[in-house]
Amino acid sequence: MAREKKPVHKVQMTEGKRNIIHQLLEEYHIQTAEDIQDALKDLLGGTIKEMMEAELDDHLGYAKSERSDNENYRNGYKPKQVNSSYGSMQIPVPQDRKSTFEPQVVKKRQKDISDIDQKIISMYAKGMTTRQISETMEEIYGFETSEGFISDVTDKILPQIEDWKNRPLDEVYPILYIDAIHYSVRDNGMIRKLAAYVILGINTEGKKEVLTIHVGENESSKYWLSVLNELKNRGVKDILIICADGLTGIKEAIAAAFPKTEYQRCIVHQVRNTLKYVPDKDRKAFAADLKTIYQASDEKKALAALERVTEKWTPKYPNSMKRWKDNWDAVSPIFKFSATVRKVIYTTNAIESLNSTYRKLNRQRSVFPSDTALLKALYLATFEATKKWTVTMRNWAQVYGELSIMYEGRLPE
Repeated sequence: MAREKKPVHKVQMTEGKRNIIHQLLEEYHIQTAEDIQDALKDLLGGTIKEMMEAELDDHLGYAKSERSDNENYRNGYKPKQVNSSYGSMQIPVPQDRKSTFEPQVVKKRQKDISDIDQKIISMYAKGMTTRQISETMEEIYGFETSEGFISDVTDKILPQIEDWKNRPLDEVYPILYIDAIHYSVRDNGMIRKLAAYVILGINTEGKKEVLTIHVGENESSKYWLSVLNELKNRGVKDILIICADGLTGIKEAIAAAFPKTEYQRCIVHQVRNTLKYVPDKDRKAFAADLKTIYQASDEKKALAALERVTEKWTPKYPNSMKRWKDNWDAVSPIFKFSATVRKVIYTTNAIESLNSTYRKLNRQRSVFPSDTALLKALYLATFEATKKWTVTMRNWAQVYGELSIMYEGRLPE
């Protein structure tokens, strides 16, 4: 489905607008786009001043030129520096003698009259560092924003992340994918590698949904059991199939948390791990032979293909096929399904587009200053990527029907 286009603003010229534009051209001697920006900044400041004057009139109960018995009266102006969409500017804030006036158009202690926070968060979501954002803000908007200020702004989303990670989930997910992306993170002056584990679900409507993100470094059955129990505590009662790479302890954790769930070893990762140490000259032929295993029509033929491939390549690459035999119980579940369902289960198409978004963070930041900074960036990148997730997975009706038969009674009618 094509992405819905945002409506384009169409300028509707009126006689009143023409008169205003002609006055602007004469008043500000506009020659360039930069002149327009300066004019708009000046007009914005003047408009805010006039609005605050009207607010003070209302507060005092009489206009500037009127006489009054009110003991409170105007008491000059106080300059205030604010940041706007047109850059930094100084505006005169009208004062009253008793200091009871509370302007609303620009409130006390308000230093920003633009949507600057959202701009900063948007840049952070695209993987920019606090330093890059600070430099960009100064270059575009003409005012300085310290790296500390930007960090404070992005910290505002931490409660939002916490709410997101604790939101209720569906009771049943037909398929879950667990994948990891590795990042460099600074910790007490040392740089260490941390894995960001992303759990992506396909819900009963056939739509993708990121259930959670965990940043950690040590895989174990205890670790994965805590992650899966967290999903249970958020409302998940059943998962038909979990597709993941050979994460340490994942198989044992699934058996403990969701004993009826099928663990499917990710075939794409299995193939990549096999070919990792195979030279280019043999990689294409080796990959073609591996395809005869996982694309076999049934498990019996797959086992026969496994034997042929093992006999052919083991003399040259002794340990290349060991993982296939050792992990066959986690590789073989796919052979129960049709080609349509297999494609959904054993490929990583569902998660690869998301991973490409996460990998951009690695390209833009060699090192994250903390695991919190990494989590913020991952959450914002996820939010950006999933805005477009409105389409049901292709052939989902067929997939859902087959899964319903295979796992009788475990999916909603």
